[in-house]
Amino acid sequence: MTQLAGLYQQMILDHKKHPRNCGELSAATAHAEGYNRICGDRIFIHLRVQDGCVADIRFTGDGCAISTASASLMTEAMKGKTLQEAEQLITDFQQLLTTDNEPAELGKLAVFSGVRQYPMRVKCAMLAWHTLQSALKNSQSVSTEDNA
Repeated sequence: MTQLAGLYQQMILDHKKHPRNCGELSAATAHAEGYNRICGDRIFIHLRVQDGCVADIRFTGDGCAISTASASLMTEAMKGKTLQEAEQLITDFQQLLTTDNEPAELGKLAVFSGVRQYPMRVKCAMLAWHTLQSALKNSQSVSTEDNA
């Protein structure tokens, strides 16, 4: 394992063990539930949109290290983004996981670049992102099978 891959693995494990922005959001203006039927991961996204921006975002649920770390890092990245920026970041993250053309401005989210080598894990990493996208569109739930 390269030193960079080791650092990436450490970050993912840290976000699994100590997820950021985990818990209910009492003042949520939108929410959605995401479910991965293949592995049983279930994520709930709660967000507050104010003045066209993601003012706050949190998640709850139960999932593997990849899905939990992805949700944790996603919430950090989304705070303060406009809705347009949020949609672009979702697209860029999916591109990171599914193509060899890595978007330039992903910061910490680049830790998931190795996931593309494991197609079954891509759904784990994308679960929170698809769930956020559903919340932004006022849809209440999403399954990984909806986004196959």
